[in-house]
This record gives sequence, structure tokens and C-alpha cells, in this order.
Amino acid sequence: IEEKLHLIFKQIYDIEKDDSEIRKMIEMNENMYAAYFDKLRKDYHLRREFNNYTVIIENQGKDTVQLTSRHWRISDSLNNIEIIDGEGVIGKKPILKPGKIHSYSSSCLLISPFGSMRGHYNMVNYTTTRKFKVAIPSFKLSAPFAIN
Repeated sequence: IEEKLHLIFKQIYDIEKDDSEIRKMIEMNENMYAAYFDKLRKDYHLRREFNNYTVIIENQGKDTVQLTSRHWRISDSLNNIEIIDGEGVIGKKPILKPGKIHSYSSSCLLISPFGSMRGHYNMVNYTTTRKFKVAIPSFKLSAPFAIN
């Protein structure tokens, strides 16, 4: 039964489609966010929970670096796991000089109200041209209604 349920979830839940729909909000006026995501959730056959997160990246090294791509492992409390690989973050490939910070907020949709994310950023050192990975430790995701 569990295997059949997992196959059904995979047929209904398309993380790449979800991600592309969420990306449409980047150009959106902040006042439109709530209505847009409410519509996005209601358009799916299966209820999905919207989760926000903010990431702060600090260059603690001596060289200028650039974030070139990302890898995410997203899991929900129903043991659904999605892998996301993509260029940059929220449409940008930030360049960080020594001591500088880049922060961004994004979101994802989960079938369940709870989950977690972890992964890494692929970076390049501008001085040495060396490519390297920066690990992103696991962090929790909770739908807004589930907090408190």
C-alpha cells in the first residue's frame, strides 16, 4: 500500500512545475503574493503546503567568490523526497567579496505541513578559478498554519 501511495503522490506532485510556478512571483508585487499562492495551492489535485525560508550566505574567506548553482534535497513528513538542481538562487548568481553577505528568501510546496531541506551551493573562487561546494545543513520547514 505504501508503495502505491508513493507512486500516486509522484504522479500528482511535480516539484519542477511547482518550482516554476513559484518563480513567477519573483517579478510580482508583494501585495499579490498571498492571493497568488492561495490560488496556486487550490489549483492542485492534492493539497500542498507553502513553506517560506530565508538563507544568509557570508563570504568568510579572503577571495571573491560566486555562487553558480544549487542542489537541494527536500523531504516532507510523508517521506517524499525531491531533488532540485538549478542555476544560481532565485534567478541570480551572486558575487560575494570577502566579508560580504548575500541573503534571499524563497519557498517550496510540500504535500505535508512539515518537512526539511538540505543541500549545497556550487561556488567558484574568482582568484584561483577553483570550484568548490558549500554544504547547507538541514533545516526544518513548517506551513504557516502549523507554527505555534
